[in-house]
Amino acid sequence: MPVNFVISTASPAQVKTDLLVIPMYSDHIFGPGADAVDVALDGGLSAFMEQAVFGGKVGEKLVVPTSDALGASSIVLIGLGKREEVTADGLRRAGAVAAKAAHEAVSMSTTLASAGPTDLDVAEASQAVVEGVLLGRYEYLDYKSDPKPSKLKRVSLLGRSAALRRGMDRGISVGTAVIWARDIVNTPGRDLSPAAFARAAQRLLRGKNVKVEVLDVPGLKRERLGGIIGVGMGSEQPPCLVKMTYAPAKSNATLALVGKGVTFDSGGLSLKPADGMEEMKTDEAGAAAVIAAMSVLKDFGVKTKVIAFTPMVENMPSGSAMRPGDVLTFRNGKTAEVRNTDAEGRLILADALALAAEAKPDAIIDLATLTGACMVALGDKIAGLMTNDNSWGEQVRTAADAVGEPVWPLPLPKEYKKLIYSEIADIRNTSTSRYGGEITAGLFLEEFVDGIPWVHLDIAGPSRTSSEDGYNCPGASGFGVRTLVELASRFRRPNRK
Repeated sequence: MPVNFVISTASPAQVKTDLLVIPMYSDHIFGPGADAVDVALDGGLSAFMEQAVFGGKVGEKLVVPTSDALGASSIVLIGLGKREEVTADGLRRAGAVAAKAAHEAVSMSTTLASAGPTDLDVAEASQAVVEGVLLGRYEYLDYKSDPKPSKLKRVSLLGRSAALRRGMDRGISVGTAVIWARDIVNTPGRDLSPAAFARAAQRLLRGKNVKVEVLDVPGLKRERLGGIIGVGMGSEQPPCLVKMTYAPAKSNATLALVGKGVTFDSGGLSLKPADGMEEMKTDEAGAAAVIAAMSVLKDFGVKTKVIAFTPMVENMPSGSAMRPGDVLTFRNGKTAEVRNTDAEGRLILADALALAAEAKPDAIIDLATLTGACMVALGDKIAGLMTNDNSWGEQVRTAADAVGEPVWPLPLPKEYKKLIYSEIADIRNTSTSRYGGEITAGLFLEEFVDGIPWVHLDIAGPSRTSSEDGYNCPGASGFGVRTLVELASRFRRPNRK
């Protein structure tokens, strides 16, 4: 059920709404709108806060009785901590808290978008709050026999400025895109074949100023995409590749996006153990993030040309599956010995990266749920960043930090290349060592970017969450969508060496 967002200039004390959400800072310092509410309650707000021992710390929430003195049926105070330390991501998280508090409310009004410090742009704050509300309200209920979705239908941002509305509109676009990515990744593998994934992408991008081309198996063979074909051979569901092009008038730079789209990963003949396979319906999170981000570029008026490639396969064991020891030939002519069929993501990304490099973009970024090794190194909340160009890597990291999607740089030491040396092919798809698996995966991918500034983001950890965490709920997180949109919106050509 969609939510209708509006801007309202009504006083917080008078606005007619089921739930009024007011921000508060540390040490009982009132946030925007609290003074008007306190006056309407004859000074009762401060007294109630003291009685309830509510100090406005980050994450605190307090329900306040209205005593029928307000237009709102109920009030919720949300703590933000010290005002000078409030960030856009803090407001995003507060928006999610508000949405969860409003689960049974039909309407909600809030002054959260005006609660940032003076150096936080109102549009940025508004966008963050709206994203937080949408993502905090998110529930995946498609397979519930008796779903009980949030009743929230209308959200009013209280205030008056063009920036407030501009941020609201952007927040709706981005939040909706992240929700689409979450839905895709949460879909069981039986119901999301590569072909179904490609059709979903076509539907999403219709009317978004994005040209979509789908390569089926004959097209993959014609384009010599041996990695995608090899991984897809074991499944009854044929592989495909989706190419997307956003080409605004008078663009003077080109950015290439690549996303791993394994709709289900059994490991192939190198079969995963049962407890390692349970969450492998989520192995297309990189491709989902790329496609979702492409859907937002028109709304944001992005001036950069953006091309995207998402290989889509199902990795299954069968009599026709690729075998350990097989050799695959990729788009750029390089060959790889398949030592482990469960290291399939890099095999399909190799073809997609080679296609991206042929287009001669100014920079490339790929997103993939690539290795468990990255989760061992960085945990499940931080993506690993690897790059062949430090200025490009820093640009990506800045974009990720700006939208609250943490990444951390990892090295690409050339001396580790010997670990992917093959006696019978150019390279092998797994390391000869049990250590440094994330690094050798990155070195494998680097072989296909033809020296173009490139960043690899391993999102295996943050692509899904196992519990309630801010604006994330158990299941897919949609990680990467916001980073890609921010990156495309502010893209600068990297300083080539």
